[in-house]
Amino acid sequence: MAAFWDWDDMPGVEAYNDTHKEWRKTVRAWMDAEIIPFVEDWEEHGELPEHLAASAYRAGVYGAGFPKEFGGTGPEPFDIFHAVIMNDELGRACAGGLNASLFTHGIGLPPLLNVGSPAQQRRWAPDIIAGKKKICLAITEPTGGSDVANIRTTAVRNADDSAYLVSGNKTFISGGMNADYFTTAVRTDPDSMGITGISLLLIEKDSPGLKLTRIKTQGWHCSTTTSIAFDSVPVPVEHLLGTEGAGFMAIMLNFNNERLAMAVTANRMARCCLEDAVAYATSRHTFGKPLAKHQVIRHKLMECARMIMATHALVSNLCQQKHCGIDDLALAGAFALAKVQATKTMEFVARETFQVFGGRAYVRGGKGGNVERVYREVRVYAIGGGSEEIMLDLASRQARL
Repeated sequence: MAAFWDWDDMPGVEAYNDTHKEWRKTVRAWMDAEIIPFVEDWEEHGELPEHLAASAYRAGVYGAGFPKEFGGTGPEPFDIFHAVIMNDELGRACAGGLNASLFTHGIGLPPLLNVGSPAQQRRWAPDIIAGKKKICLAITEPTGGSDVANIRTTAVRNADDSAYLVSGNKTFISGGMNADYFTTAVRTDPDSMGITGISLLLIEKDSPGLKLTRIKTQGWHCSTTTSIAFDSVPVPVEHLLGTEGAGFMAIMLNFNNERLAMAVTANRMARCCLEDAVAYATSRHTFGKPLAKHQVIRHKLMECARMIMATHALVSNLCQQKHCGIDDLALAGAFALAKVQATKTMEFVARETFQVFGGRAYVRGGKGGNVERVYREVRVYAIGGGSEEIMLDLASRQARL
């Protein structure tokens, strides 16, 4: 019998239909066959196998939601609920590095599709969508963090206007070591300040003067988190995505989807921790009775359930609003709050279920393995895609406070 915090059938969401149920089956089958049995080993070895993108594409997962003309897969039309289901199922791995490294095109490709020219899209999108080439989003800088308007990496045209010379640094780039392309935020007007003068360039990994360095991280071990140094890297002017100085808005419109994906995944990871803790608490005996028969343990578990259910309800409500046509800009503050709600839920649940498992969650693998892994990822979810503090401030500004 399913627990009351299960929501696989998305009850109460009017737009949820048979295509969504079939899509969940598709993604879950791939996860159960290709991911769940192996993810712990990938985390220990610090990388994902090279064949995984091809496997995901064959399953219809890797290209999901992208234009069919470029090789996109998945249900058609692919709506926001299909996207939620996919991220919810990916969260079952309890390893955010899987999303961060394997599915980097989820945030690296949209700017190309949204503001790139038809010729650029035909040139790069098919191989990226099929998993033959990898693309990452390169926004964050050592001095900027969530302050995107403070981009300092410069791109100055050379003498004959044939290329930009890019200089600067990017950091915390998920999956960067395995990327072929970087969708990179640069300042094409070195004298500009704030959001003006920021542009987007698609930069190839093998460009002269580009150096990649892997960063060791607390969690996301199977993701190759990367620093990028640009030393007068020549980038053909044909690699400009959109128009000069208009890159900031393209970046901002990309964030809602990223934050929604992180919120959904974080909440599913919290749910997995709760499910594992419930199973353990009903089988583990202390002081002559199951652990779950101790009131303090039951209350811990139900506090976790309460927060997970509330987070799911908030996300479902926002998805329904977007599905009904509410503008992305109008929902930006609400999606920011949803991410905060989800990451705080994840942190609370990881801690409380850790307490239920005790020492079994302090060692890697075994019955408490998911909880241990999620606990290591609490901070990156609270910071990545916009820190909780930045998200709260964004929401307050949209509320005109």
